[in-house]
Amino acid sequence: MTAPASPPEVLRAPLVVEFPFTRSLGPVQSAFLTGLRERVVLGVKTSDGTVMVPPAEYDPVTAEEIRELVEVAPTGTVTTFAWNDHPRPGQPLDTPFAWVLVRLDGAGTALLHALDAPGPDAVRTGMRVRIRWAAERVGAITDIACFEPDPAGPPVAEPRPHDGGFADAVTGIVAPARLDYTYSPGRAQTAYINALSERRTVGERCPSCHKVYVPPRGACPTCGVATTDRVEVGPAGTVTTFCIVNIKARNLDIEVPYVYAHIALDGAGLALHGRIGGISYDQVRMGLRVEPVWTEGGRYPDHYRPTGEPDADYDAYKELI
Repeated sequence: MTAPASPPEVLRAPLVVEFPFTRSLGPVQSAFLTGLRERVVLGVKTSDGTVMVPPAEYDPVTAEEIRELVEVAPTGTVTTFAWNDHPRPGQPLDTPFAWVLVRLDGAGTALLHALDAPGPDAVRTGMRVRIRWAAERVGAITDIACFEPDPAGPPVAEPRPHDGGFADAVTGIVAPARLDYTYSPGRAQTAYINALSERRTVGERCPSCHKVYVPPRGACPTCGVATTDRVEVGPAGTVTTFCIVNIKARNLDIEVPYVYAHIALDGAGLALHGRIGGISYDQVRMGLRVEPVWTEGGRYPDHYRPTGEPDADYDAYKELI
């Protein structure tokens, strides 16, 4: 007997989503971050007298604007913690540490940061800690390098009024955001991607409503049943709708303006998107018949160009818009 063929391997790939998040600061956040640069921790009083650290600009209960700044101590108490045995790049410490919520003396809320401790057994709720300031401070939360155990004991510190005035105040920040993960497109889209490498477009048909999904999703979202019947569609298709792009994207070597369109490939039950080339942007129109253009070694169409056929009748694609 012949052994059954092994199913194709499902694709997997590491992906990174990374971008700098730039934001301006209001008067409260500006004073807080500038204060950290000067080794001063500021909070803000809410309408019921609670001191919030880090400060917010609006009362979380009444939504009123709050501006009464106070200075709190650089010492505090751990309210809860979690041990981090495998620090990731960009985290406060490169050796195992504890994430802690610390209620600073004089504050009514807790601040999240890292605690430098030799091991999880050295951390406990209620332990006293103090700020370890960064050697170089720029007006960011990283000006607090981390917390460290405070053997001096529990001093009682009342918050002191502060006008928030500092020379050369910080007015904006750039916070890098990054997400590292492993992406798998699943069985259906693995087959779709593998077919594209052969310059074919393959979708899957729902056994109930018979709609052909391109790209395939593995299941019909309307009928809730698996789609396993593969169908090759195209290669030509019809522009169902489009937009003109006038802003050049970073790292994309395409001159503006250009057109991105929804294209219903022949035999498909819904449209996919692609760039339109080989025609002036102001001549692209709904119903335009197009075909894919492949580059040498490309795993997907570089763009779509007009086929020269007459435009499709609106009734032929109106349900795919």
